[in-house]
Amino acid sequence: MNKPLIFDTSVWIDYAKRKETPQTLLLTYYLKNDFETPLVPVVAQELLQGIRDDAQHKKMKDILSWHTRLEIAPMATAMGASALFRSLRKKGITIRKSNDCVIAFYALSFDLEIVHNDSDFELISNHSELKTWKNN
Repeated sequence: MNKPLIFDTSVWIDYAKRKETPQTLLLTYYLKNDFETPLVPVVAQELLQGIRDDAQHKKMKDILSWHTRLEIAPMATAMGASALFRSLRKKGITIRKSNDCVIAFYALSFDLEIVHNDSDFELISNHSELKTWKNN
């Protein structure tokens, strides 16, 4: 059985747009085979808030409802993500979107890899214990 993977918003958006990338092909494979794709709350928020059409919004909400939801108390998430952001900043690394630190904090907390199409995650993984999926 394949290991659970967190798919970042960037991959879900490409998937919804039917863009064919190694990451979306992996997501398609995971979804078709019912492999675990745990969902981070902020990924669900980012994805759903970008959908303008009500029917598409409902369809995506239905799709997301089937996924395992990773949950950490909001204050613990804020403290952990900010500590990650600050540790990177001390190394001279500035993450453009603070939500990426939230997603990375979840991945670190649950010891899961992130599949993404976002350079911030590579910066985070190069300077922390974060694991990102590599297309080999």
